[in-house]
Amino acid sequence: MKTVLITGSTSGIGLGIATEFAKTKKFNIIFNGLESNGREIAESIGTAYGIKILFNAANMLDPLALKNMVQQGIETFGSIDVLINNAGIQHVSPIEDFPEDKWNAIIGINLNSAFHLCKAVWPQMKEQKFGRIINIASAHGLVASEFKSAYVASKHGIVGLTKTLGLEGAPYNITCNAICPGYVKTPLVEKQIADQAKAHQLSESEVVSKVMLVKQAVKDFISVESLGQMALFLASESANTITGTAIPMDGGWSAQ
Repeated sequence: MKTVLITGSTSGIGLGIATEFAKTKKFNIIFNGLESNGREIAESIGTAYGIKILFNAANMLDPLALKNMVQQGIETFGSIDVLINNAGIQHVSPIEDFPEDKWNAIIGINLNSAFHLCKAVWPQMKEQKFGRIINIASAHGLVASEFKSAYVASKHGIVGLTKTLGLEGAPYNITCNAICPGYVKTPLVEKQIADQAKAHQLSESEVVSKVMLVKQAVKDFISVESLGQMALFLASESANTITGTAIPMDGGWSAQ
């Protein structure tokens, strides 16, 4: 059994990816999240698929907590073979009004935490001559949108980190890749659809095609299942020559 550590995995995209890994019954899963019932969520996945799990509520803004989470995972399962940096936050504001605390939090959670976790797992992956690091970036790691300066900067930074670690890891069979999704159908996004429908006096289907997915050629959301399947492929032995890439899963958004 290999072991995968997935940040932000007790809700949304992270939970969807964790579920796809659990379905294979080939991975122990280290769950992470700040939900008050995070441990129960993790245990329910473990029970449902008959796999071993560990839950750690490390705050992405605390480098020592991140290092301790990695250490706990290695002590529990013997190794961490796959790291998926998924945790992230967003704030939308014109640059002149952008709160500095929001900038610092977004860079801290979206980018700095990935650096600290990659650094923490690296020596053990290097020693065992196997490692798969998968960063959940965004279409905004490839293109920009107005009023999202911190988010776009953090996701472009993740793509740069991915390329660098792809090069550094090559001699040791450590790959590092980024997945760059467009809008993903999660409960949070579903709530945004309803809110925007009221705000713009549009139907929910019109909000999807004319507001949320206006930049995507394919007017459909990215599913968490497809993200999970892409992550599983990148974590596999078959993907050993794929490294340093930023793979768009964005309905053609970045093709424009």
